[in-house]
Amino acid sequence: MGSSSFWDDSNAAKSTVDRVSALKSVVVPYKELEARVEDFITLSELIEEEGASSELMDDAGEESPELEKALDDLELLSFLSGKYDSGSCFLSINAGAGGTESCDWADMLLRMYRRWAESKGFKVTFVSILEGEEAGIKNCTMFIEGPMAFGYLKAERGVHRLVRVSPFDSNKRRHTSFTSIDVVPDIGDEAEVDIDAKDLRVDTFRASGAGGQHVNTTDSAIRLTHLPTGIVVSCQMERSQHKNRATAMKMLGAKLEELKQAEREAELDANAGEKNDIGWGSQIRSYVLDDRRVKDHRTNHSTSNTDKVLDGDIDPFIQSFLRSGLNKEEND
Repeated sequence: MGSSSFWDDSNAAKSTVDRVSALKSVVVPYKELEARVEDFITLSELIEEEGASSELMDDAGEESPELEKALDDLELLSFLSGKYDSGSCFLSINAGAGGTESCDWADMLLRMYRRWAESKGFKVTFVSILEGEEAGIKNCTMFIEGPMAFGYLKAERGVHRLVRVSPFDSNKRRHTSFTSIDVVPDIGDEAEVDIDAKDLRVDTFRASGAGGQHVNTTDSAIRLTHLPTGIVVSCQMERSQHKNRATAMKMLGAKLEELKQAEREAELDANAGEKNDIGWGSQIRSYVLDDRRVKDHRTNHSTSNTDKVLDGDIDPFIQSFLRSGLNKEEND
């Protein structure tokens, strides 16, 4: 990176910078924790030599739980060893059947993930968005840029279920809504899948967003349909049609790469006589607002603080998933 020619190839330079950031996110916390542990050992030796004075004991009492948390955080990174875990990702939200209810629920999840990403210092860019007819959104895709973004957010894949007294129902009845979350890594130009031009249908359309709230409103939006698989991706984040197509191709390459991996895993499971219970489209979490309960059905982790969760505090759910071993197959 110190070379005078480092920035001659901006794409290669950015890839290197991203890789360095990912490595620093592991190395720096380790070095910091190592130094703190050494200081704590020194403090312990002082207490042993000079006696347990109140001041020294107070210092030790404050530092001990903080060291424990730092160790837990560092240990969590050890679960993020998948091929693309260290990089950025595309997160897609799709409202299920249910009209305005589901669209509003999709918009609530959009806010939740956006707040979570911002709390991490990650950059969020809207790739595409389709507003609901009355409220909320029908679907959207966000590019979430930051170290370990994919490693963390892949824990959120699946169907999220909301149960609440509907604000759109004049009779104040309880409604159930479903929204699916998909997360694919930003693999750049590393896709091992060849995409034949004849297998693509390319459509251009005018980007839409409420008053330009999320995206540029231009005629440069691109939708790609991969005919053999039926996978559809779209991008409307740029005013340049060429740039939107490039981003859409990255997303399509990532989805095809993951499809190929899923097919390999399915074949291995079939040969082993096993069936994976956690698959695409499975219901992973329920948010029951009137009972004030959010529960993850894979790990049984739950909380009664629904407001905090919907405000972006989803780390406990992500951590319980990563520690549960359910992530092991992907890392292998």
